[in-house]
Amino acid sequence: MNIPNSITAFRLVLTAVFIAAITMQQPWANMLALVSFIIAAASDWFDGYFARKLNLVTSLGKLLDPLADKILVAAGFIYLSSNLDSQGLCPVWVTCAIIGREFMVTGLRQIAVEQGIVIAADRLGKWKTTFQLTFIITALTFITCEQIENHNWFSELLLTISKPDSYLMPITLWGAVALTLISGWNYLWNNKQLLKG
Repeated sequence: MNIPNSITAFRLVLTAVFIAAITMQQPWANMLALVSFIIAAASDWFDGYFARKLNLVTSLGKLLDPLADKILVAAGFIYLSSNLDSQGLCPVWVTCAIIGREFMVTGLRQIAVEQGIVIAADRLGKWKTTFQLTFIITALTFITCEQIENHNWFSELLLTISKPDSYLMPITLWGAVALTLISGWNYLWNNKQLLKG
């Protein structure tokens, strides 16, 4: 369990904290959910950076890192599609498309491994994850700030920026949808020979 893998494992722990917090439906729990999600999202960059910088890329890391990413993103989208405090900020079909795309890519990679081929993550996939995480953080910020009773200038600013009728939330949501569908299609098209066997 080296430094990058420890960071990845910590991301899984933070995801569990996020899930526990969103089920509590308390104002302080919303803040805990937001903070834990932001730290977990940031850790995704750090584990990859240290793995490359310190030459600590391992088979365990190759398994854990994308798994931790998918669990974190899926947890965020499922919550935002629910009828809890999230107010249904994300359409259910969007969550289904995003999770379905992840299953499809994982299945393709499994088929490729059986044929001795490695399917690397593409640039569109990295942008997709960035848009997804940004949308979730924006939505969680809105939920958290909306429930603050005594606003100061900073919470008012965050609330204004993160409102559903502002620019950031719809841009990141529909950007994530477009990149999810396009990158999913790219994976299928570029690896269609795997499906012919």
